[in-house]
Amino acid sequence: MVRIVSVLLPLPLPEAFDYEEPEGLGLSVGEQVAVPLGARLAPGVVTAVREGAGGNRPLKPVSGRLEALPLSPATVDFIQWAARYAAELPGLPLAIALRGARAPLPRPERLVALSGRPPSRPTPARTRVLEAAGEGPSTPADLARRAGVSAAVVRGLIDDGALEMRLAPRPESFGVPDLDLPAPPLNDSQTAAAAGLRAMLEEGGFQAALLDGVTGSGKTEVYLEAIRAALGEDPDGQVLILLPEIALTQALISRVTDRFGAPPGEWHSGVAPPARRQVWDAVAKGRCRIVVGARSALFLPFRRLRLIVVDEEHDTSFKQEEGFIYQARDLAVVRAKLEGAAVILASATPSLETLRNAETGRYRWLRLADRHGEARLPDIRLVDLRQTPPDAGRWISPPLAEAMAETLAAGEQTLLFLNRRGYAPLVLCRACGQKLTAPDTDSWLVEHRYTNRLVCHLTGFSMPRPATCPHCGAADSLVSIGPGVERLEEEARALFPQARIAVFSSDTVRSATDARSLVETMEAGEIDILVATQAAAKGHNFPNLTLVGVVDADLGLRGGDLRAAERTFQLLAQATGRAGRRDRPGRALVQTWAPDHPVMQALKAQDRDAFVRTELDERELAGLPPFGRLAAVVVSGRDPAALEAFVREAAAAAPNAEGVEVYGPADAPLALVRGRRRKRFLVRADRQVDLSAYMGAWRARLKPRGSIRVTIDIDPYSFF
Repeated sequence: MVRIVSVLLPLPLPEAFDYEEPEGLGLSVGEQVAVPLGARLAPGVVTAVREGAGGNRPLKPVSGRLEALPLSPATVDFIQWAARYAAELPGLPLAIALRGARAPLPRPERLVALSGRPPSRPTPARTRVLEAAGEGPSTPADLARRAGVSAAVVRGLIDDGALEMRLAPRPESFGVPDLDLPAPPLNDSQTAAAAGLRAMLEEGGFQAALLDGVTGSGKTEVYLEAIRAALGEDPDGQVLILLPEIALTQALISRVTDRFGAPPGEWHSGVAPPARRQVWDAVAKGRCRIVVGARSALFLPFRRLRLIVVDEEHDTSFKQEEGFIYQARDLAVVRAKLEGAAVILASATPSLETLRNAETGRYRWLRLADRHGEARLPDIRLVDLRQTPPDAGRWISPPLAEAMAETLAAGEQTLLFLNRRGYAPLVLCRACGQKLTAPDTDSWLVEHRYTNRLVCHLTGFSMPRPATCPHCGAADSLVSIGPGVERLEEEARALFPQARIAVFSSDTVRSATDARSLVETMEAGEIDILVATQAAAKGHNFPNLTLVGVVDADLGLRGGDLRAAERTFQLLAQATGRAGRRDRPGRALVQTWAPDHPVMQALKAQDRDAFVRTELDERELAGLPPFGRLAAVVVSGRDPAALEAFVREAAAAAPNAEGVEVYGPADAPLALVRGRRRKRFLVRADRQVDLSAYMGAWRARLKPRGSIRVTIDIDPYSFF
């Protein structure tokens, strides 16, 4: 009998491979090993160990254990579950989980310390440096600052031999949370919700709760209390807080630091690789007890995960659309279940799936109905653009312009909300009528006036704005159609030339640090009018903001997306909820061409429950989520004839199953991207159907040839 280990590689391979364990190696699940793969050695993770007999062909032996921290068995289980759920190759989520482990270690820090030798020429300045150095090693700059001398004095002592340079590991960016620090007072509603979460945590095991509170109700303080309880229950416990946007991390990190006296670990694409490696290692060792991060933080190798918080759980940014496709909110619930941990889903506008789970009792439902302190929800008014349209070539209606003038005169702030980047979403030629698109792509080019470039937000293609039409050659014939935030800023400056105006979008705020700087400027009252996309519509608290103007409320309702109404209501409720979050009353003006639409009426009445009930009834009749399941299959290729032939084969290969309907193939709404033609299938299944297994079986029957690619998306959020 030999010991056989299954090793999963972070590569696009269909399964783990079996290897023989060399005698005495003593491997266990989660350890990182090197194994032969063809003519090379490849790193992988042990997913199973079993006793077995040699088969017809001897197994290759594991080459050795890597000097790398292991993944916990629960992390390995989660990675494999996620792959099965997504009907995807298991090496893809493993690659996400190991990304931090492959990052370089931080360079050692150069510190100065006493050498034990006296200086050859003592002076008062040198004496102060040596006294300060007696407190322990420090950087040269810090030592000079503490001693009140110039850097030259420190360098002179190093050259003299009285100080010596030492290399030391860089300090970790996170600390040990102090659970005994006093917490801010909670109101009655917050206290009741916090008590419910504490009771849930005391029960132990897997538990799920929806923390459902209106904007400004103080949900963060409630779940921070739950974090304190979770860490207090288990001295080795760890907590993960997931956020949808990098822009929100700095504000929450400040809140966590203030609440527990130490910063949490930070995990997102804006963190430098060495710092991510520090967090990854510390999470694997159990030293980092609180992590604040984006969706990929869900794949960190927690040793003892006790609680996951998904803040703004409704946000579509939790959906990963490329590479390994997953919905982080849903996987967070699964990871909590596999870990025997609790999960809190927090939102002012919960997703219909989460609300349905709360209604049916699968999740605890804790509600915060009022804003914290003296703050009240803003008054919302619909501006009927059929009755009071903006002037020609303008986008701000007279009622909104008047409200902005009143707000500016009162010394208060305005947020103009338009969820569209750039200057104009479309550029066309008046001479030939051609709409400018990215090369080999149906996506329109968006004009960015700040950089004088045309940009494709889908592919990243960029070009200078041409002086002549690229299609017909006509000069000065290109016109900008529609508004983006840059154009809206231009109009606001024309209306209020004395106002201090800034733009908050992913084009102007490129990092978490940039976002925090702009937020702090707004909080300090140094901006009068903030023109913003959805980047500023969630999670931020601006004390002096009393007016929100929604410029194009109908934007999200266009197109055939089944979640269009839900997403529009969520986004507009979040945006209007930025107003009046302190002691000053707030108001919101919502410009719309369809004031009678159910979304607009529910928003005006601030009656979320009525909107949700209507939307759920319509979904139930159609068997759509949360009452049914959806999956999308996108097939793409460079040769239109080969693509057409393959999708016909794919349609014929779809398994027959009761409770499953397959629609398509049809051209995708964006039928050409980067030179690849695209076809789509949409699969609808009854709730009791194992849709992941069905899609996995279908995928196994497909044998793409040449340039053909097949992408499967379980529970799709994008329908382009």
